[in-house]
Amino acid sequence: MVRPPRTVRVIWVRHLDSTKTFDLALVTTDLDTPAEQLVIRYSWRWSIEQAFLESRHLLGVGQARNRTPAAVTRTLPLGLIAYSLAIVWYARHAHSPAVVAEHRRRAPWYRTKTQPSFDDMLALLRRTIIAARFSATRPDQSDPAKISYDELTWAYAIG
Repeated sequence: MVRPPRTVRVIWVRHLDSTKTFDLALVTTDLDTPAEQLVIRYSWRWSIEQAFLESRHLLGVGQARNRTPAAVTRTLPLGLIAYSLAIVWYARHAHSPAVVAEHRRRAPWYRTKTQPSFDDMLALLRRTIIAARFSATRPDQSDPAKISYDELTWAYAIG
């Protein structure tokens, strides 16, 4: 469908310390809202856009090859739930300043990093899952931390 031409407004944004003419150009069809409010709206929207980008690129959300109507309607929300659960897991169980310090150790050129990215959270979650799979005790195997001194003595005496 071809639409008639619309008037747009371009807002040029420059950081206070920048030497560039502009750092960001925003294009909008909203001709009435003050530029400051539009920039604030853009900043609010940025985290949402970043979440969609990361869920697409790192989790494959939106790239499923399913065909049934139920699967199509469930896949995207499930992927976004997985994205949210990874962040909640990190916030509740894994958050540590050491994550950023470790990233800086591996990539010393990345000096401006102050907070972990979703990629950092996901990498830590994957390492945790892999470690749990390889270090987990079998159901028939005793947990060494729960074996008493007497059981250990008996095991050494027999073995």
